[in-house]
Amino acid sequence: MTEKIITVAQVSLPVDEKLKIQKHRIMPDGASESDEREYEKSGKRISVVTGIHGDELEGQFVCYELARRIRENPACLHGIVDIYPAMNPFGIDSLTRGIPAFDLDMNRIFPGNDSGDMNEFLASRIMRDLEGSSLCLDIHASNIFLTEVPQIRINTLHKDTLLPYALCANVDFVWVHGASTVLESTLAYSLNSRSVKTLVVEMGVGMRITREYGTQLTDGIFSLMKKLGIWSGEVAPVKTPVVSNDESGNDVCYLNAPCSGVFIKEKTHGSPVKKGEKIGIIVNPLTGETLSEITAEESGWLFTIREYPIVDEGSLLGRVWKGAQK
Repeated sequence: MTEKIITVAQVSLPVDEKLKIQKHRIMPDGASESDEREYEKSGKRISVVTGIHGDELEGQFVCYELARRIRENPACLHGIVDIYPAMNPFGIDSLTRGIPAFDLDMNRIFPGNDSGDMNEFLASRIMRDLEGSSLCLDIHASNIFLTEVPQIRINTLHKDTLLPYALCANVDFVWVHGASTVLESTLAYSLNSRSVKTLVVEMGVGMRITREYGTQLTDGIFSLMKKLGIWSGEVAPVKTPVVSNDESGNDVCYLNAPCSGVFIKEKTHGSPVKKGEKIGIIVNPLTGETLSEITAEESGWLFTIREYPIVDEGSLLGRVWKGAQK
């Protein structure tokens, strides 16, 4: 197979340094420039993006595992696989969610502007490079506070286009958001608006790698590659995900802390729960008191749970999909 490390965008920094955003392009052996153009024209290019938020590391294993598996069976590759492991390289280096020194969330500046500041310029070049992809996966993790089951989040504006791909991605949950929750400055919204089909993946927890989830999603990516005609090798069976058409915002119940303290969870994410069932407790370690017992307000499926134990009043403790009771 043919492999290239390509610089997507770069800017000069003080002291003769450069900020580079790079991708790993993998193609069949001996692929020429004309072959590359033909793959894109025929819809045989998949792009895997991660590292927009520097404290979300779950996608790093996926990037490694995807390339490793392709190398094991290079003859099964029939298109382009572009892997972008670090869209926000300074954020990853410093384990910072946003872009260091700018206090800026990179996923709020797309589609960018070639004539804008450094960050807008980089966003614009990223958009330009991703255009032409048949499918893009934008992989995120949760933050350090919450753990999520592997899920894909899509907005209702692009549901009809994206849902058939989401069902093949080997995730546990597909959450369709109402249009009012969509942020137009995200990478996914900007790409979908330009007819680049883009799935947003959320899984695991911030600052960690959950190998089980990375393996599960990588299986899903190969399933998608086979659907696109990019991969002819064997693929693992994929899960049938729970699908929440939560366009009204009523299918998900949010559990919030009624007081400050230390949250001790008693249920794990992915567990079915019944109304009134205990999810955890908030305690005061100084006095040894139980300050509050957290129970499910509705029966359903707990797909998000608090991971970081210190909570303030109002902190999100979990999410329950109520559709499981229907």
